[in-house]
Amino acid sequence: MDHRRGGDRTGWALERLVGSAAAFHARDLPEPVTRTISVLEVDRPALVIGSTQPEHHVDSKTLEGEEIELVRRRSGGGAVLLVPDQALWLDVVVPRGDRLWDDDVGRATHWLGSAWAGALAALDVAATVHTRALVATRWSAWLCFAALGPGEVSTGGRKVVGIAQRRTRHGARFQCVVLRRWDPSSIVGLLALDAPTKAAAVAELAEAAGGLDRPSDEVLDAVMTHLPSR
Repeated sequence: MDHRRGGDRTGWALERLVGSAAAFHARDLPEPVTRTISVLEVDRPALVIGSTQPEHHVDSKTLEGEEIELVRRRSGGGAVLLVPDQALWLDVVVPRGDRLWDDDVGRATHWLGSAWAGALAALDVAATVHTRALVATRWSAWLCFAALGPGEVSTGGRKVVGIAQRRTRHGARFQCVVLRRWDPSSIVGLLALDAPTKAAAVAELAEAAGGLDRPSDEVLDAVMTHLPSR
């Protein structure tokens, strides 16, 4: 995996990594844990499933045939399809004891959602942060963008920023993803479902999420500008 580490920006270290999603998600929290933004640019397609999501949700033969790697991340939630140049994935790490740390798991992502909403506003995209309990749907356990969790961001009633978290005694890793376009048929086609159920899922999920068709560097700069400084 190609690794490039940038300078400190408003108290945040920035690192950019190019390579496989598998190598990225195999990494442990850095030691010592400090405020860090890690940007993943995948060099091959990957279906990234949640930490407890069963693998039988996935049609392994289809993944193999389309040369899509199956990756398990360490945070919760449903699957996300990462395609080169079609998704921006950020890991946001904060140490325990940081002023951004919150012992309340449900509230812990609110500040990050607000940063994302500010970034989108700077890009002339009106957005709202979900600050209530998880809004589940029939497909929540299967797909990230089928649910709306605390801290996640929507525009026009469509989820555009997915956030999952992994907490340890040393710190928290918040995993964020934004898609350039939302095409439920692409990811639903990789699930272990029969044809009628897939068709129903695509229809139900068509309005659930949306994309942000902006260059990744533009979105990243906006996010970095709106992250809380020390």
